[in-house]
Amino acid sequence: MKEKKTNIKSANLTQFALGVIIIILLNIIGSYVFTRIDLTTEKRYSLSDATKKMLDNIHDLVFFRVYLEGEFPAGFKRLARETKEMLDEMRAYNPNIEYEFINPSQNPDDRERQKIYRQLVEKGLSPTDLKVKTKDGTSTKIIFPGAIASYHGHEMPVELLLSQRTATPEEILNNSIENLEFSLADAIRKLVANHRPKIAFIEGHGELNQKETADITLAFRDYYTVERITLNEQLNSLTKRTLLDSINNKYSITNKYDAIIIAKPDSAFSEKDKFIIDQYIMRGGKVLWLVDPVFASMDSLQVNFETMGISMDLHLTDMFFKYGVRLNNNLVMDLNALQIPIKVGEMGNQPQFDFFPWYYFPILTPTSDHPIVRNLNAIKTEFISSIDLVNDNPQIKKTILLSSSRYSRTVNVPAEITLAILGEKPDERLYNKQHIPVGVLLEGQFESLYANRLPPEITDDKGIGFQETSKNTKMIVIADGDIIKNQMQLSNGNYIPLPLGYDKYTGQQFGNKELILNTMNYLTDDSGLISIRSKELKLRLLDRTKVEKERTYWQVLNTIAPVILVLIFGLIQAYFRKRKYGG
Repeated sequence: MKEKKTNIKSANLTQFALGVIIIILLNIIGSYVFTRIDLTTEKRYSLSDATKKMLDNIHDLVFFRVYLEGEFPAGFKRLARETKEMLDEMRAYNPNIEYEFINPSQNPDDRERQKIYRQLVEKGLSPTDLKVKTKDGTSTKIIFPGAIASYHGHEMPVELLLSQRTATPEEILNNSIENLEFSLADAIRKLVANHRPKIAFIEGHGELNQKETADITLAFRDYYTVERITLNEQLNSLTKRTLLDSINNKYSITNKYDAIIIAKPDSAFSEKDKFIIDQYIMRGGKVLWLVDPVFASMDSLQVNFETMGISMDLHLTDMFFKYGVRLNNNLVMDLNALQIPIKVGEMGNQPQFDFFPWYYFPILTPTSDHPIVRNLNAIKTEFISSIDLVNDNPQIKKTILLSSSRYSRTVNVPAEITLAILGEKPDERLYNKQHIPVGVLLEGQFESLYANRLPPEITDDKGIGFQETSKNTKMIVIADGDIIKNQMQLSNGNYIPLPLGYDKYTGQQFGNKELILNTMNYLTDDSGLISIRSKELKLRLLDRTKVEKERTYWQVLNTIAPVILVLIFGLIQAYFRKRKYGG
């Protein structure tokens, strides 16, 4: 018996020593070989390949100051925890990522707190009013659910809490967590980027001017070198020629810009300007088309209470058809629409206004899972038209990015537009069309509009290098030019631009700026960073009704069941030990 116990003791010591040796070896190997295992079904703790590639190229400190420290409800604590885990994941791949969590409200001096708040707003963070339960009821506190990233003395605000008009608080928090990797990685990219793609606004056809696109231009400059260019029928306006062989007079023709924006033209394009754009596309150029096929103006309505919507002949129909879409001569009306102020009377010589939904200004709630529009706030539009997908070229992939709501209709032009409909209850039977396409992404190899038919004003005397088929490229077509136009506010006798997507009448902020930034990021981003937006975390919420109904059952089960399981396990273990060592 004594010898048997000695052998058991020796075997246990051997197993213990072997376990210690294995652990030490694993730690030594782990210090040289980096690996992490993510066992979640949606891979929520795994960085995308694009993020890893970007992190590999960071050779100096990127520091995040995250303003999510303090007493928060459970949802915001979860956002703070997930932010910390995402930053830890990035730091595991590159130790140059550092962070600290800060409570901007911890200073007891109210004046100092307000000073800190102002500094954070000036740096670009948006405050959020949060209602907190106290012993005396509820109180409101200001929080800044964001971060400031810094690199080589430059700072970049990072909004961690998304703004989504139609989502529930739980959905907003979940979508914000889904977007964390993109938000943090995008801030790093903007800070450390050495090369900035070149983009250009096209002018010369009545497009939106610099003031009307001032806010988005400012936002673009975080990513791109932004220019404005007038084509003026100059063949080299979008391309450059590089001499390759002076003896044989051979040239290489390349694009000057990574992408161009055509924003709300109101006059026809000449055949030569169309040719210039077409050949820019054939050489791999990307285009963001923001085009109104119908002219309608609110300015006329302010005077006459009615106006006409008429089609505009921009001479672009054949180009769009060749590339795979048709912009229709109609207006989309939608019951999910922006409210506009209408004078309803006077009180004490002061005009009184009320707000009514203006069905010609649809509010688009993106439903596509494409990374351009995923988790975006609602989009504000003005006099938008429908788009048809045509010309089934197998080389072109077509993705609908934006569409109307389930309760919409189209009105063909010419059409009378009158404010009289504001006082009438809409006939819902007329709004029987669902999800009318108004914004489309086209990707692939396009065929030139001028294949086998060069316009007479184009000659090959200067070596235009005509191409009939494009490289793999992409373009986005949206049938509303106002989607990129910022409103203006009169201040001290001057008109100043407001943030894109902000409606000065209702005070609402829509997702137009994020939409335009995403479209341009997608068109110009070769690293695939924008694809991070398609990452999905499943929203696992408790059924509150079921919880209240079965509360006592689950409380008893969770309290007693573990104790019973431990007792059963102990009895079974005692039984087998007795059989093995007894007798």
